[in-house]
Amino acid sequence: MIDNYEFSGDPARLDAALVHRWLSTDAYWALGRTRAQQDRAIAGSLNFGAYDTVTGAQVAYARVITDRVTFAWLCDVYVAREVRGKGIGRALVAAVRDHLAPYDLRRILLATSDAHGVYENVGFQPLENPGQWWPTAASSARSPAPCPDDAVPIRLRAPYGSATHPATRTSPDARCTARKPKGRS
Repeated sequence: MIDNYEFSGDPARLDAALVHRWLSTDAYWALGRTRAQQDRAIAGSLNFGAYDTVTGAQVAYARVITDRVTFAWLCDVYVAREVRGKGIGRALVAAVRDHLAPYDLRRILLATSDAHGVYENVGFQPLENPGQWWPTAASSARSPAPCPDDAVPIRLRAPYGSATHPATRTSPDARCTARKPKGRS
């Protein structure tokens, strides 16, 4: 435990609305995720939170998708901006790792674009043979929601939702231009 913070896998403690707001508005990998999608993700996962021991407020979140026998995928790790830099992310990931230890999983994986040091400090390392891993193209085939009626779609140079696309860091509708001029269609 870090001073004034505790970690829990109790789903009853999760603030699902807060988790959705964090991920859908501030996490590059989940921008635009709907509340219904987030609720389904929570329901199908092991969920973990970090909580302020004084106020009880949730300050971080992580979830794991696992069969509890051979494999786990750690994802949606998020620490509230106001408490970053205190080691909460590292401690939360360590608590998740320790929670999973009794399952004797063969492999726990994650993906990150910006937090390599956090994960290296709790035992994660790059894949030895990344060419052996083959994701499906199903996620890239999914169409984004249409632009609002008063906006124009723009062509993206990088896939919408990728960390390399500048629109990704602004809003779910960032793939649309500013509003159409009045009187034009």
